[in-house]
Amino acid sequence: MKQNILDRIETYSTIAIYRHEKPDPDALGSQAGLATLLKYNYPNKKIYMLGEEEPSLTFLTKMDNIDTSIFSGEPFLTIVCDTGNTERIDGEDWKEGAELLKIDHHPNVEPYGDIIWVNTEASSTSEMIIDFFLFAKTERNWEMTTEAARLLYAGIVGDTGRFQFSNTTPQTMRLAAEVLEYPIDTTELFTRFYESDEKMVRLKGRVLEEFELTEEGLGIMHLTKELLEEYEITINESSALMNIFSGTKGLQAWVFFVEEDDQYRVRLRSKGPVINEVATNHNGGGHPMASGAKAADETEVKEIIAELKELCRQHT
Repeated sequence: MKQNILDRIETYSTIAIYRHEKPDPDALGSQAGLATLLKYNYPNKKIYMLGEEEPSLTFLTKMDNIDTSIFSGEPFLTIVCDTGNTERIDGEDWKEGAELLKIDHHPNVEPYGDIIWVNTEASSTSEMIIDFFLFAKTERNWEMTTEAARLLYAGIVGDTGRFQFSNTTPQTMRLAAEVLEYPIDTTELFTRFYESDEKMVRLKGRVLEEFELTEEGLGIMHLTKELLEEYEITINESSALMNIFSGTKGLQAWVFFVEEDDQYRVRLRSKGPVINEVATNHNGGGHPMASGAKAADETEVKEIIAELKELCRQHT
């Protein structure tokens, strides 16, 4: 698989790299980490990173601001990182590529692409990119850069919760060690990851005061548009609240319902019950312990709560 991917990369002079909408550190880390490696090791190729900017993560990287009509002149290769299904790919022009490579660590619920490399045992797609780099280093003498190392390390840190989550494996630590050989300022990186504006700190206090813990061990928090507007927090920024009450005794799983204009964004986490099937049932997906979904209305919100309560009840 890695050889196939390397062969396709070497075939095309133009490569467009995408990831999922509303990106997290792993989406950006894998996308930008791969782009940085390709630009350095193939300086004559045109490498682009596409997708909307995430203001809270611009300290990691920024997208290429280009007119995608430039792709119409010649065949190009599309690579999509960290995205389980096509609905979540950020952008439209990925469909125009001559070939599509999917590199992902989520369950392969939608096996799109001409070449599909999915490794659900990996902690993150960034971990997979480091693994791929080591292969290309042996096969084509690829070289790592400090910037690529920083981005890929950030992606692993983000998806493992600073190596605290159960998806952290010996292989994760080995591959993280590979990029730590480079002079990454990890103190600055962690500071930027976990520092909060005063408004966010105060909203965290509000969440701790108002979240519901059911007798089944399900934590529930509703983030209304009014609440986010009161604290001047964007929907994307609200993802920083996800684990704020995760240490609560008796908590088995928890869910945030974030109100948007025409639906609810649903963020799911678990300490034991497998929750990604619930997410799949409601226009989403993800990992067994960390998933996302969408709810069309209050009725679907209640359905999701009922399903999660039953999972917690069965897991007790």
